[in-house]
Amino acid sequence: MPHFLLSYELTPGYLERRPGFRDAHLALAWQAAETGALLLGGAVGDPVESALLLFTDADAAADFARSDPYVREGLVRSWRVTPWATVVGSTAANPVHPTGE
Repeated sequence: MPHFLLSYELTPGYLERRPGFRDAHLALAWQAAETGALLLGGAVGDPVESALLLFTDADAAADFARSDPYVREGLVRSWRVTPWATVVGSTAANPVHPTGE
């Protein structure tokens, strides 16, 4: 299964504005996780500087972003979907092992 990263560049004041939209954002995220489209997601950094969400489908990732209250309400400055060539781990899309194995 291929992987796609949905990355969010957050606006200044994101943490202060987030509470009003968090439940709707999390409901959308858990719905996507239950369908299998979203594998992992969360904020990056301490303090928070960005967010990453790992999807199995590029269209699902883009649809998520367009529907996300964080995006619609201006908490996200920009977003993009990028293919991620995962090669190590039990759920890697294209496992690659050392040539000696």
